[in-house]
Amino acid sequence: MGETLPFLRNSYWILRHGKSIPNENGLIVSSMANGTLEEFGLAPEGIQQAKLAGELLDKELKARNIPIETVRICYSPFSRTTHTAKIVADVLGISFKSCQCKAMTELRERFFGPLFELLSHDKYAEIWVLDEKDPFTSVEGGESVADVCSRLSIALTALEAAYQGCNILLVSHGDPLQIFQTILHAAKDKTSAEVDISLRIKQVMTHSILSQHRKFALLTAELRQMK
Repeated sequence: MGETLPFLRNSYWILRHGKSIPNENGLIVSSMANGTLEEFGLAPEGIQQAKLAGELLDKELKARNIPIETVRICYSPFSRTTHTAKIVADVLGISFKSCQCKAMTELRERFFGPLFELLSHDKYAEIWVLDEKDPFTSVEGGESVADVCSRLSIALTALEAAYQGCNILLVSHGDPLQIFQTILHAAKDKTSAEVDISLRIKQVMTHSILSQHRKFALLTAELRQMK
């Protein structure tokens, strides 16, 4: 856990979804069309992982005397992330239909392209090799690291404009959360706290930074506070 980033108006927690049926079956499910299907939701083990993550967050909030009214849960609309977010909300005693919970398409899974969709997750290794070579180039029809970075910047800018002093849980996927951590880790080194967050992110969208997103790899259903 760590302190709030000084240039942000809110505190952010990130959570990767629990073990999903695609994880269990070793499949890449990254398109919006497939990802929102109920058949690609959480596996039984993932349901338990999401519950444990919710309990951990609840414990942290109480230890820090953070009012539940300040908590917001923003999540990818994929079925595995939506289910994870709902379980966490239930643990915290937050109504999933309330204004404290919000689906954001910008938090969706990175689309790895039609050439990889529904293939073995062993193919991820090929994508990550390409990321290291050029994070601005994508596999045909898919999203590059820079593409994902751009939409995450839009999400963060919107949240910073909408809220102040809130504790925001972002429930998303492995690659997007790795990239999110990468850019915020780099952006915090910018000297002026007055620099707009979207500008900060643009300044750190360089080959040397984006190509290293894998060092922030998340385990399934791992909860972290941004440092």
